[in-house]
Amino acid sequence: MAKVSVNKHQPVYQMPTNPAAVRTKKYALPTKKYITLAMRYFFKTQIKWVLVPVALILINAILGITGVYPNYWVYITVFVGTLLYILFWVIQFTGITQLAQYKPMFEKFSYEFDSRQILMKLNHKEGNIMKWEQILEGYKDKDAYVLVISKGQFVHLPFSIFTSEHDIKVFERILKQKELLKAEK
Repeated sequence: MAKVSVNKHQPVYQMPTNPAAVRTKKYALPTKKYITLAMRYFFKTQIKWVLVPVALILINAILGITGVYPNYWVYITVFVGTLLYILFWVIQFTGITQLAQYKPMFEKFSYEFDSRQILMKLNHKEGNIMKWEQILEGYKDKDAYVLVISKGQFVHLPFSIFTSEHDIKVFERILKQKELLKAEK
């Protein structure tokens, strides 16, 4: 981040801007929306693990039907274990919203997008530059674009923060060029 100089004899650095960049209004990611996004992405990436409890229930059902080992505790254990696993991740993502090191994720930023980088600006003097290579994937939701940085970090961009329909189209074209958004057929 570019810092504002405390010493009046040192120069004040301003964030570089690109005149052709797509600019947005200021926006802060609400914590409830963050938890929803994080859990949705978590379930999307962990869907293969659903097979473990299903397999345990099926094996137990087969053993119970054949009379080899009839019991009910496996059903309860699988259900409680799955519930605790999901609850663990809900608590983790909720905790992130309270930690000081993650506070910048929930501050109001205005964004500038171009083909080189994403400029996240707190104000006209402070901000952060993010390279497109840091984005794992992107997708278009019903009311926003979501850029995934990691399992617990997202850039949520509602359509309402873009200044025009043209900016949305240019931003979507950039995402398609970076292969973060699938081209619609």
